[in-house]
Amino acid sequence: MKPLSAAEILDIAELRLALISLALKPAHRHLSPADFEHVDDLAKRLARTNNAKDHYGLHHQFWDGIFSKAQRPILREVFRQLNERMARYDPLYLKVFPTPETRPRQRETLIELYRKGKIAEAFRAFKKIYLDVVAQLIDHLESQEAGDSSRRVR
Repeated sequence: MKPLSAAEILDIAELRLALISLALKPAHRHLSPADFEHVDDLAKRLARTNNAKDHYGLHHQFWDGIFSKAQRPILREVFRQLNERMARYDPLYLKVFPTPETRPRQRETLIELYRKGKIAEAFRAFKKIYLDVVAQLIDHLESQEAGDSSRRVR
């Protein structure tokens, strides 16, 4: 398996954000109150889990709950592929954000505003937190790489 990469994290993050922005409006029309409750519950469970495999499964269910309602099968499939590729970063995410208290709440923030019909505001709030998460993951990887290269020089 190829090593984790800051460039790959950024590429995947930017693509995921573009796909999310395309799915939110059409999905919103088809989400019932029960659907919102379900994805909100998944978001809360995601914030609590300390297991990378569980994190991946809950993450997949969360986004599939939204993307399936957009009724855009190609968009859903491409997003699913990006999520599968991103799965190998779940252990890193849990390392950088080791406890539920330290974990960002981008999905919960998204749902809170999204269920009120504030689609653009929900996306902006999600994007801001998500890009901060991405920056912290990249910083962690780059500091690890710097540490590894300084140990090799000695």
